This record gives sequence, structure tokens and C-alpha cells, in this order.
Amino acid sequence: MLDQESFWNGNLFVVVTDKTKPAMKLTIDELVSRGKKVYVVDMSEKPDDTAFRDISEIPLGADYAVIGLTKTNPAEIIGDLKEKGIKKCWMHWRTDTPEAKEKCAQLHMPLIAGRCPMMYLGQGLSIHTMHGSLAKMLGKY
Repeated sequence: MLDQESFWNGNLFVVVTDKTKPAMKLTIDELVSRGKKVYVVDMSEKPDDTAFRDISEIPLGADYAVIGLTKTNPAEIIGDLKEKGIKKCWMHWRTDTPEAKEKCAQLHMPLIAGRCPMMYLGQGLSIHTMHGSLAKMLGKY
């Protein structure tokens, strides 16, 4: 099984979003529908009432974080996630930065970057499953 497939076998996730990547909402919904516990950190200008506003607020216990930030360099939050016990990160396609990759490497935090989570979580016939199928055919899955 590929790392990007086994990543989703966890039970408790932290999803950090600024609402600039629509697939992040879909990722949250899909994880919840699969019975996963999800802590959402909403760093947007208008955070949802049910979301945490800062990583410092989330409880300990999650092993995996999914990050989809474009207004903030994800490198700025990697250390905070590590302090909360996060062991592995997924940075949404086109949200990873060289600084964030380097920070993960410095903290010995495995990283999956450059892929949309919904390529692996999507079900049925959708743009996400078609994207996943195309990526498989091109060897980029």
C-alpha cells in the first residue's frame, strides 16, 4: 500500500485550512463520513464557529495533519503541529512550500506533498476519482 493510501487509515486527524482550497471541506466531510475524528483549525478571516482558530487549541492525540493553506506559509505551523503530537503531514497540492518541506525534514515529520487528498478519498464517479485514475495512468499517483 502506498503511503498516500495508508495515511487515511488513521482515526484522528487535524485539518488546517484557510478556506482557499475547496477540497479541504470535502476532505473533512469524507473523513467524518468514514467515522474518523477530525479537529478543524480554520485560519480564515471568518472561521466557522465549530472550528478551532489556532493549533494551540486542539487536544493532543492526533497523529496526522492535512494542511491546505495559501494565505500563510505552512512552514509557520509545522512546529506547532509537532508539539501537539502530529507525526505525519499531508500538504494539499499547490500549498506546499520549500520552507514547509524543510521544516518537516528538520523535525523528522514524514510529509506527503503535491497531491489532492480527494484523489485518495473520493468515491464514485467524480472529478476527484477521475483525477486519481489519470494520475495512476501517468504514474503520478
